[in-house]
Amino acid sequence: MSVFIHAHATAAQPSNVRLTVAGLQRRAQIRVDHWGVAHIYAESDDDVFFVQGFNVARDRLFQLDLLHRKGLGHLAEAFGPSYVEQDRASRLFLYRGSMREEWTRYGPTAQRNVTRFVAGINAYIAWLGSNPGALPYEFRTFGYRPESWSPDDVVRIRSTGLNRNVKSEVARAKVACKASLGVDALRLQLKPAWTTVVPDGLDPCLPGDVLKVYELATQSPKLAAGQTLANAMPSPLALGEEALTEGSNNWVIAPNKSATGHAVLADDPHRAYTVPSLRYFVHLNSPNLDIIGAGEPAAPGVAIGHNAQIAFGLTIFNIDQEDLYVYRLNPKDASQYWYNGAWEAMTTQREKIAVRGGDAQAVTLQFTRHGPVIYIDAGTHTAYAVRSVWSQPGSAPYMGSLNYLSATSYAQFTAALAHWGAPSVNQVYADVSGNIGWVTAGMTPRRDNWDGLMPVPGDGRYEWQGVWKGDVLPSSENPPQGFITTSNEMNLPPGYPLAERKIGFEWANGARHARISQVLAQLQKVTLEDSQALQNDQVSLPAQRLVALLAPLQSQDATTAAALALLKPWDGKVAATSPAAALEEVWFSRYLGNAYKALVLTPTQAASFGPPDTEVLLNALEHPDSAFGQNPIAARDELLLQTLGEAYKALAELQGSDNSQWQWGKLHVNAISHPLSAAAGADRALLDIGPFAKGGSPYTPNQSSYDPNNFRQTIGPSARLIIDLGNWDNSRAVNYPGQSGDPTNQHYRDLAPLWLQGKYFPLLYTRAAIDAATEQVIDLVPAGMR
Repeated sequence: MSVFIHAHATAAQPSNVRLTVAGLQRRAQIRVDHWGVAHIYAESDDDVFFVQGFNVARDRLFQLDLLHRKGLGHLAEAFGPSYVEQDRASRLFLYRGSMREEWTRYGPTAQRNVTRFVAGINAYIAWLGSNPGALPYEFRTFGYRPESWSPDDVVRIRSTGLNRNVKSEVARAKVACKASLGVDALRLQLKPAWTTVVPDGLDPCLPGDVLKVYELATQSPKLAAGQTLANAMPSPLALGEEALTEGSNNWVIAPNKSATGHAVLADDPHRAYTVPSLRYFVHLNSPNLDIIGAGEPAAPGVAIGHNAQIAFGLTIFNIDQEDLYVYRLNPKDASQYWYNGAWEAMTTQREKIAVRGGDAQAVTLQFTRHGPVIYIDAGTHTAYAVRSVWSQPGSAPYMGSLNYLSATSYAQFTAALAHWGAPSVNQVYADVSGNIGWVTAGMTPRRDNWDGLMPVPGDGRYEWQGVWKGDVLPSSENPPQGFITTSNEMNLPPGYPLAERKIGFEWANGARHARISQVLAQLQKVTLEDSQALQNDQVSLPAQRLVALLAPLQSQDATTAAALALLKPWDGKVAATSPAAALEEVWFSRYLGNAYKALVLTPTQAASFGPPDTEVLLNALEHPDSAFGQNPIAARDELLLQTLGEAYKALAELQGSDNSQWQWGKLHVNAISHPLSAAAGADRALLDIGPFAKGGSPYTPNQSSYDPNNFRQTIGPSARLIIDLGNWDNSRAVNYPGQSGDPTNQHYRDLAPLWLQGKYFPLLYTRAAIDAATEQVIDLVPAGMR
């Protein structure tokens, strides 16, 4: 049975709204379909971007305002003094370079398009001034007003850029401090195989909260329960702990392998679950544009989707775009650091942060030549600063997509991506002529004398030699296998000169990519339904490998024997209703890794980091060596049986002694909290989404990362997209929990049932199909025009 939800055959007559809007040049129209997707029709590019801004403010104003306040460091003005520290952190990471150079990186019309987009946002905010009854719930409830935007705001905010790898550098340094870099190889597998060293002059024993300011700058704000205006402060980074979390899947199918006879492109970005979603679907139609897809709500255009000729979809490509620098400070003047044989002064800026209910607070921001200072240890006369592509022109998140909105060929698309800054991406491509391709893009620091895997002294010995040109990154067009797929895995081609270029060594586990490749390779002709099933696939290859180790094992212990009986016949499908999946996930996430660490490491070494790398652990279990002792296989088997029995007992305590009633989804749930819900009292149910039972794991194509302390889902595919290049109206998508950010709007949570069932709505493109599925028409008229 198809899991594609078709357009309503007998749609009710759409409602009509007419709004007079200052700043609009000519008449325009928004047609909202049954799934909340806005199809915008305007008579010029200037107006289509203006209406895009107006429309996203209409649907997502609170989200926009929160992103704006968070990015610029204006939270305290709305929410009070508890946010001053986070505001200061955010201001440290604003882009502060040449705006002229910044704008040129996004193409000749970028500044104009962004200016019109922002004018549209501001026009809606102004319209609310005359229509206060339409002010969104959050502003009315918490008593504040949305801020106006400037065009520069869109590109200056960098703290949502998904750059990497400063947290992993700190994690590795802490393991080096407490144990050794050899032990760190158990924490995270470097790919391809690589041996790093502690940089000359670095003391790897860093302060435990060295990244507190960085975390504040990059985390989302929330109000805390019982405190009307308070900040949920982050915990310091756990010792040696770092996870590669956010990712995605994408693939593209060539016509000769597609059941439609045309190319098909699929993309499902994996992001933190938020309400509203971090993606927003929109359709822009003007004389020069006809493009539909999903993008960041606070940016014009779309990042994934299609125009009339090409389709495109991205995943993260793990370029190392960050470094932590460590400085020796002048004991007589802490604003000076040692650089190239002399004391160099930090740049100091003093700013005032407006505070709701109180006086403005003065803060000091300090910068070295490398970037913002995030920590000063007065006792050791040491400072720490982050160097990142964030500070470089052209690195506003996803803004590089403006360069390819009008591309019509692989050559044009590739040329546009040569200017892409951040985040670094795998882009898959397809066109109506039947071509498919893969292009990697992102600003890539050039580190000639180190590998970027550890913090480095900031004394001048470890400098970027600029950035690599875009053509050093890999790409592929029309491969013979008839498909391309990426899932954040290490996908550098054989022979790639990584030792010279050192673009990155930290990649996601390859299980999702391997499973997707396995399925696509087995299919002679891939249908759109095959792509849907694959986006929702819950088969875990690591779980299958783990269960295979149990095949020859027996146990006299009744509990362990029951666990073996449950897992041995299991197929590795991590379904929400599966008893075996519940046992395997509890076993693997809570027991097996820790027990392995305790077996092969000293207590001090084991305490230096969290769970071991999945691939390293599985390889060790599949090929036990002397680390297990004199009889490695017997010790390995004892470890498996002992931890499996412990996990079975723990799950019985959680879900009862009858294992036929166990379900992974009873533990593993998706529940999204609105940023303000903890302070919303009785309205919390209006704002929050879930909980819903969920299947999947971090290693299934239907990716479902979770916190092993409570098993709650944290990361996954809130947005999915499948594009049929032979019939645009046959394309499909879903955006969990809904398109709207207004909790009183029907489209706030209406897509949650589709998402939970692995279903989709039609992503309509042609005017006839859109008209047939329209539920609301919003006619926009320029001020002064009748």
